[in-house]
Amino acid sequence: MTSSVLIVFFPFCCQELFYEDRHYHEHCFRCFRCDRSLADEPFTSQDDALLCNDCYCNEFSSKCVACDKIVMPGTRKLEYAGSTWHEGCFICHSCEEPIGSKSFIPDKDEHYCVPCYEEKFAPRCTRCKKALAKGGVTYRDEPWHKECFVCANCKTQLAGQHFTSRDDSPYCLKCFGSLYAKKCEACSKPITGFGGGKYISFEDRQWHQPCFTCSQCSISLVGAGFFPDGDRILCRECHSNL
Repeated sequence: MTSSVLIVFFPFCCQELFYEDRHYHEHCFRCFRCDRSLADEPFTSQDDALLCNDCYCNEFSSKCVACDKIVMPGTRKLEYAGSTWHEGCFICHSCEEPIGSKSFIPDKDEHYCVPCYEEKFAPRCTRCKKALAKGGVTYRDEPWHKECFVCANCKTQLAGQHFTSRDDSPYCLKCFGSLYAKKCEACSKPITGFGGGKYISFEDRQWHQPCFTCSQCSISLVGAGFFPDGDRILCRECHSNL
């Protein structure tokens, strides 16, 4: 803090300076470091030593790590990780615009504003090629925005729901079943095998497990012996009664 001094004039004598209960001859009132006269200069007292502002700043003020100049007391500055910058010297390593009070991301000894960091380092969505700042999903070890990860057929978002793939393209279960799944011989609905749905396969035909019943008496044939009869399947009893 800059201090002031009281100057006293004595008749027939030299000028005397008075500061904090101490008296100085004018020619003795000098900076402890550089010996500059402080009679008409702002100064600071540090441990009883008088220092001009330049010497005080050189010895006790921080230096900006960017420009290596003193950060003068009272000026706007930014401190981070033990280092100090002039506000205008703390800039984004990429766009070189001052970061100021905005959010930033450190990367080793460099600092980036958020938009530049995302542009430079964030993974890019496989579909839209734009930066994927946070969230998203991973499919086939590739990043996707949630809104970009959709069924290849109906375009429904697939994040958070069951899906499958064909030829590296993702499909919701409904579309996959409609387009590619085999149909149950009994109900003609798709057999997807997802969601715990078990099915029975015999020769080139498939059935949902609950649909695998005797064509004549409708008893379940799951785990039981059966006999094919043309397009029908019969239990032992019904087959023996033919």
